[in-house]
Amino acid sequence: MVSGRAREDGQQLLDALAGVGPILAIKLYRIGRGAAPDVPTLPCLDHEAMLHERIPPHAAAYVQETASGDLHEVVIFPATRRLQIDTVSTWGEHSAESRERLAALLTSRLPQYRLQIRGPSWWRGERRVANACLAQVSLRDVLLGTDTASIRAGIERLQAVGGLMEKQSRVSSWGVRTVTGPLLAAAGVITFLVLGRFESTFGVTAVTALRYGIVGALGAVFVYYGLKAVQLTEMSNRVWKRTAEYNLILAERKRLGR
Repeated sequence: MVSGRAREDGQQLLDALAGVGPILAIKLYRIGRGAAPDVPTLPCLDHEAMLHERIPPHAAAYVQETASGDLHEVVIFPATRRLQIDTVSTWGEHSAESRERLAALLTSRLPQYRLQIRGPSWWRGERRVANACLAQVSLRDVLLGTDTASIRAGIERLQAVGGLMEKQSRVSSWGVRTVTGPLLAAAGVITFLVLGRFESTFGVTAVTALRYGIVGALGAVFVYYGLKAVQLTEMSNRVWKRTAEYNLILAERKRLGR
C-alpha cells in the first residue's frame, strides 16, 4: 500500500517535467504514480532485484524533449531530496545540450532538490552494456516505434546476447576456480625448490621475500580474472533486466493501445 505522501512525492516529478515534453513511460519503486498520464508504468527492476530494500523510494520517468526529440530519464528520490538524470538508460538518445537544458529546468523548478547527473560506471561495464543494447534495439523504438514485430525481434536478439554473456561468465568463473589452486600450489613448490638454491648467495630473508612475492603476484592475477568474471556476470544481468524492461513497456503499450 502506497501512502498519500508517497503519491504526492511522485507527483512532484510529473509537475517538474510539465512543458518539457511528453512522458513516455514511468518506473516506480515503493512510490505512487500520482496523476500520471496513461503511459506504460512498470516497476524499477534494478532495485526490485535488491532484496535488502535499502534503496529509498523513488520514481523515474522517460521524457522526450519537445524542442529536440531527445530522450531522457529523470529520477526523483523524495526522502533524500535528490534528483537524478540517468544517462545510461538513454545512452545515445540525447545530446549534451539537451541534457543541460533539462538540468537547468529541473534546478529552477525544484530548487530544494540536489541534482545529480549519473554517467556509466566503469566497474559495472555500463557503457559496454549500453552499446550492446543499442546495437540490437533502441530505447526510442521501444517507446515510440510502431513496428512491434521488428522491435520484438530486436529484443529477442538482445536476450540471446545476454544469455551468451552469462554462459561466458560461467566459463570464466569455473576456469579461474579450477586452475587457481593447482597452479598456486605448483608455483609455491617450484619457487621453494628453485629459489632455495640461492639462499647462500642472497640470504634467507631475501629469498623468502621473493618466494612470497612471486606467489602473491600469481594470486593477484587470478583474483583479477575472477573479478572480471564477476563483472561479466553483472553485465549479463543488466542486459537481461533491460530486455525485461523493454518487454514490459511493449506489453503496457499494447494494453493501453486497446
